Amino acid sequence: MLPFAQPDFDRAQRKGVPEIILADRKSPAESVAIARAFLERTGRAILSRVEPELEALLRREFEGQAEMEWVAPARAAVLRRPGTRPPQTGGRVGIITAGTSDIPVAEEAALVCREMGCTVYTAYDVGVAGIHRLVEPLRMMLDEAQVDVIIVAAGMDGALPSVVAGLADVPVIGLPTSVGYGMGGGGVAALYSMLQTCAPGLAVVNIDNGVGAGAVAGLIANRAAAARNA
Repeated sequence: MLPFAQPDFDRAQRKGVPEIILADRKSPAESVAIARAFLERTGRAILSRVEPELEALLRREFEGQAEMEWVAPARAAVLRRPGTRPPQTGGRVGIITAGTSDIPVAEEAALVCREMGCTVYTAYDVGVAGIHRLVEPLRMMLDEAQVDVIIVAAGMDGALPSVVAGLADVPVIGLPTSVGYGMGGGGVAALYSMLQTCAPGLAVVNIDNGVGAGAVAGLIANRAAAARNA
């Protein structure tokens, strides 16, 4: 056991959601040590909020030992022993962003969903400033892909999740982002707007909580997939 951490190696089996190593405010050495423990025990380590120094260290430390998938927009990494991949569950998740600036948090959510075995469908920069852009992506997700749940990431006024929830017949997860300025900036206005929605079927996670949105969406999608396959 590590002297500074008690990793939850069995979380994926117990909970259905893998543990994600939040690298923010950990030293690079601590993050590497935890990642190494996960690789040895489970064959996989997932790290979020990875700064450039840690990214470079991960590449050096695990070269030749593990495959590294780098999700650049989210600054997230997945280390795997060669030949290990999450089994595909059949769960289907849609992820929509209001703007391009919301993509990093959305990609964090997408990573979690994929690591939970879900197929992810994305549509980015389709917010209410040009609402016509939403029509075709939403039709694809609901009619063609038949997703089980949709994550909608938005900053500024945070209006897009309510619009989607008013149209979609699947659960919608509002993901407020810290995109915005002035009064209500930093994601506060987006969070309040989503919490005050009058559209039924919208649940909301905290500001910039891509991991939390992905975990909830993955659980919903995997339960729906299990019911389809029963």
